[in-house]
Amino acid sequence: MLEQAEIDATSSPLTRFGGDLRRSRRVKGWSQVELGRRMGFSNALVSYVERGKRPPTPNFAVKADEALGTPGTFYELWRRIAHAALLEGFAEFAECEARCRRLRTFELGVIPGLFQTPAYATALATAAVQRGSITQDQADERVAFLANRQQRLLDQKSPPIIQAVLDESCLMRPIGGRHVMIEQFHRLEGLAERPHITIQVAPFALAEHRPFTLPVVLLTQPDRTVVGYAESQLRGYLERSRDPILAWERDYDQLQVESLSKMASLATIRAVRKELERCTSILPALDG
Repeated sequence: MLEQAEIDATSSPLTRFGGDLRRSRRVKGWSQVELGRRMGFSNALVSYVERGKRPPTPNFAVKADEALGTPGTFYELWRRIAHAALLEGFAEFAECEARCRRLRTFELGVIPGLFQTPAYATALATAAVQRGSITQDQADERVAFLANRQQRLLDQKSPPIIQAVLDESCLMRPIGGRHVMIEQFHRLEGLAERPHITIQVAPFALAEHRPFTLPVVLLTQPDRTVVGYAESQLRGYLERSRDPILAWERDYDQLQVESLSKMASLATIRAVRKELERCTSILPALDG
């Protein structure tokens, strides 16, 4: 049976979490159904987490600690999962992101993570493995964590307002090859039709007038405070100070004004996608 399958708990933080959850549940004499009932989750999700097939959310970890009487134990394991697979500082950002009511993001070079297809995200993670930056286990956890972020933020009943400005380079870099990019553009087109999502393209013509030289995110929290997030090559960090946040907001407003409109941006995305489809039909053997 799947419930009885043994997992090598030393292989990654994700499987360590699942193994400890399974052992703690068995000590209580509970089935996966019973644990799920006490936590407020389905037994299927409990099974996925125990087998290391799906990463736990912070809320799942907290509920596990409450149900099993292990204060802080599973939440700390969740933090290890996040830190092992993700850029330093990103886990704290993800917690703020999950609570936000408005998200403004500018991305440079790649499609924003919240909008990435599984194939696109996998291509990026695989490249990191090939460079030796992360392990394959960490790559798998990174992709799974992203899928969980997307579902949690985009598919909730009352999703936040999302405004995304993509530098034109995001459309031009062929991550994963033509077929992956075509699927990715279809995904962007579908997201752009949602009433709470606005996608704009910052054209190359902005040149030196583009205010940001690195990706940034602005998160408006439920109490209306705004948290900023930016990344360097080695780590990400949250910015909470009022003056830097006000400067970022001013620059972001200017960026939105100078970028293509929502409809013009969507037309640009469609045009690039159709050109890729045309090239693919003509030269399928050259696809990456």
